[in-house]
Amino acid sequence: MKSKKISLRSRIFVYMILLVLVASVLIAMVTLYQYNEQSKDYHAKRLERKESQLLLSINYVLKETTREVVTDQLELIFKDKIYEIRNTLNVDFNIYDLEGTLIKSSIPTLQNDSSNRCIPTQVINTLKKSLDKRYVQERQDLGNTIRSLYTIFTDAKSKPIGVLNVPYFEDNSFNNEELKVFLGRLGYAYVAMLLIAIAFAYFVSKYITKSLKTVSDKMNVTRLEKRNEKIELKNASQELTMLITAYNSMIDDLEESAIQLAKSEREQAWREMAKQVAHEIKNPLTPMRLSVQSFQRKFNPQDQNIHHKVNEYSKTLIQQIDTMSAIASAFSNFAQMPTQQNETFNVVKLIDLALDIFPEKAIHFKASKKEIMVTFDKTQLIRVLTNLVKNAIQSIPKDRTPKINVAVLERNQNIIITVQDNGNGITEVNKAKIFEPKFTTKSSGMGLGLAMSKSIVETYNGNITFVSKETQGTTFTVSFPKQ
Repeated sequence: MKSKKISLRSRIFVYMILLVLVASVLIAMVTLYQYNEQSKDYHAKRLERKESQLLLSINYVLKETTREVVTDQLELIFKDKIYEIRNTLNVDFNIYDLEGTLIKSSIPTLQNDSSNRCIPTQVINTLKKSLDKRYVQERQDLGNTIRSLYTIFTDAKSKPIGVLNVPYFEDNSFNNEELKVFLGRLGYAYVAMLLIAIAFAYFVSKYITKSLKTVSDKMNVTRLEKRNEKIELKNASQELTMLITAYNSMIDDLEESAIQLAKSEREQAWREMAKQVAHEIKNPLTPMRLSVQSFQRKFNPQDQNIHHKVNEYSKTLIQQIDTMSAIASAFSNFAQMPTQQNETFNVVKLIDLALDIFPEKAIHFKASKKEIMVTFDKTQLIRVLTNLVKNAIQSIPKDRTPKINVAVLERNQNIIITVQDNGNGITEVNKAKIFEPKFTTKSSGMGLGLAMSKSIVETYNGNITFVSKETQGTTFTVSFPKQ
């Protein structure tokens, strides 16, 4: 089973919400990234400030000392000064020689810690190769970042004499708390923004698709057989204006095509009708011509049976002339819409009298009550009824006992007349053509009876329908208002 396609309005709504959600996620990611970068920059600059302050203090001590400023004398030079610097700047630091051996530490316990007495060889090599003689080592300990700054300091003549090490522990607890508070507030803002976006997307999608729905509704009611209205929308977008212009142009073309099609159909119908009339007229002309030619050859005034032959000849000609007259009358009646001669009468009595002209005893008439008053043209109603009954009689094969039921009843201010037979019925192929002019399944006739009956009934705002089963029979139903 195919899934139902999502409407344009729903797509616009979903896409706008997704856009807000994606933007919110991106903003949150950028915020976290920016926070991490700022935190890194903060700690790096803080470590640089500590380094700068320590180097200034170390240079000052080296400048004021009375001892020789060499590596071997550093332990004595900073014997007490290292603690003074530590207390003044509140920064712990270590001093190593150029080979990475610990000389002096502001942390007394570190002097006895063998693991920190030497700088790793890799760090020393990297430090010496760096251009600024500075190296920062990072390591993670229980989820916290610990940095170790190594920088080479010099004497007054810029000669390297030792390595300054500053251990630095990144404390992000305060910043993390601030980040949590900020993200909480940002989350509330996102929720509020999402609710606003949902409402905004709903109304925007509704506004955008409103004009499209107008165009869709107009297209759904567009029909070839009727006059279609053009679309007029104010303040429409450029794309929608182009669509409306194309639709209105299509309506103009459709109307022109409909006019041409109707004209062509009318011309074709009249051509077919003319052919049918010509064919029907030619049928009696042939026996008339043959009769005249035969009479010319065999005419003998002395013949004793001459009067009998003249009578037979006259009967033949009169019969064919009557046939031609019937064809002309049928064509004339169909070509003109029935002129309404309305009068009020009892339809039950009218149908009963109309059925008396048929000699068949198989016709059974039934009415829901004795008197049903209607306003109609008597002549036209009789014509409709006789056409239906004639068709019913002619549809019954000769080897079958005829049974024709005619009924009339009143229902919801409408008159219902039914004519039911047990004839051959109507095939599925012929059902769609049954009310078409000149269509007939009989060997004689022009096929105008049902078309004319339908025209008469529709003139009185009624309709004529049928139900048929092949080889079992047909029921025609005529329905029209009482007045």
